[in-house]
Amino acid sequence: MQNINVLILTVLMCISYSLNADPVVQSYQLNVSPGEGLAGNGITDIFAGTRTVWLGTGHGLSFTKNNGKTIQSLGTAHGIGRGSISAMWVSGDTVIVATANDTLTQVSDDYLANGTGLSISLDNGQSWKHIKQPPFDFPTVQNLTYDIAVLNGTIWLANFGGGLVKGENFGENWEVVPPDSFVFDPGKRLNHRAFSVITADNELWVGTAEGINKSVDGGKTWENFSRTNQEQPISGNFVNALAFQKAENRKIIWASTWKAEGETEFYAVSKSENGGKTWTTTLGDSVNGIRPANFCFDGSIVYVATYEGLYKSADFGETWCRFPRITDTVTGEKVYSTELYSVMAQNGVVWAGTSDGLAKTSDNGYTWDVMRAFQPTGEGGRPRTYAYPNPFSPTRHNVLDNDGYVRIQYNTTLPTRVTIRIYDFAMDLVTTLVDGKIRYTDGDFNEVWNGRNDYGDMVANGVYFYSVEIDNDGTYWGKIMIVN
Repeated sequence: MQNINVLILTVLMCISYSLNADPVVQSYQLNVSPGEGLAGNGITDIFAGTRTVWLGTGHGLSFTKNNGKTIQSLGTAHGIGRGSISAMWVSGDTVIVATANDTLTQVSDDYLANGTGLSISLDNGQSWKHIKQPPFDFPTVQNLTYDIAVLNGTIWLANFGGGLVKGENFGENWEVVPPDSFVFDPGKRLNHRAFSVITADNELWVGTAEGINKSVDGGKTWENFSRTNQEQPISGNFVNALAFQKAENRKIIWASTWKAEGETEFYAVSKSENGGKTWTTTLGDSVNGIRPANFCFDGSIVYVATYEGLYKSADFGETWCRFPRITDTVTGEKVYSTELYSVMAQNGVVWAGTSDGLAKTSDNGYTWDVMRAFQPTGEGGRPRTYAYPNPFSPTRHNVLDNDGYVRIQYNTTLPTRVTIRIYDFAMDLVTTLVDGKIRYTDGDFNEVWNGRNDYGDMVANGVYFYSVEIDNDGTYWGKIMIVN
């Protein structure tokens, strides 16, 4: 799930309708080879299907069929919509993904998101059908899908601008279904701004900007649970993730409940074992709130991906432990972020989706395998070095312990030593990142810079140059623009 500002102020049309418009279906066979490697480093969703782990990223859809040894990616040529993966649903060979792009509004300098459609595969990704973003006649700005569920052949979409949408007969007919008795009006009613949807034993659960809604009759009637209408309520009304756990004769609804507009609200995980009649909160309080993003379960074990790290509970949320910072055990590659967007666990193997790459552990976090997206250097006419993200903001990009990090990518063609120096625009030395570092093999590598000089001071905004000196090879140059 993405970091969403629930109080976004935008002009939304207030309409109520049933939609059976032509979805403009386009079919694609996989006659174009998938790309190699992760599509992007922001891992928004992770799901396991038949023989395949599906990975939603900020730059498209990726998958692995061999437990992460190799990763491939699909794009528009294969039937996947433009932009990032904003939602995903997987069951067996059936995969549904929603995509979204940012767009620049004409009334301000803000970038607002819009959905670019749904892509559906019934054969484990061998062929795809793509339709434009439901509901079809709704303004595109802020009409994007944040979550997907399927109940008895009906697809349910949690949309921000477009509301809760259902597609009967697996998406043949689409209809806006407000999760209450009011006329659809997302401009005025926060409960019509949907962010999460799940099914649980034939019940439908929907999280919005005004709490949690439950329907036991396929969306005909609804019950709402909010911070203000129960004696034992959820912690906050912005519900950006829901999950259902069924283990050891227990049935639990888990919710990521963020602080919204109420003064008593706070960030936490809320859970209910009695169908929503009462809720308990955990992993956060009114002082030290944790911002959850997603859940997964491995039997009775609960994992929560949060913006403060990855948490695990072996006693249904009574106590928690936080995983240490993620570092690849073999390569030393670090994940320079505490923000986790997604998590998936199966048979003791845990996949963690962060804002800085994908990680996997098979031994409870003692060792990690870190996988990242990057363009190889020195191949096919590509330069021998580049820096990313670029422009780079030390206060916003890859932030860990109050420092942000930019990566300097380079390659070697034989075992060698590497020295990397940073210079300002006047070519005065700012800092030396590595001096004679041994690289025992050839390949692609990277070093990181936190935007500080040798005295520990943050450098000023501007253009900086760097040199990569490779023994018995040469010196290669690049530049980094610092923008805070």
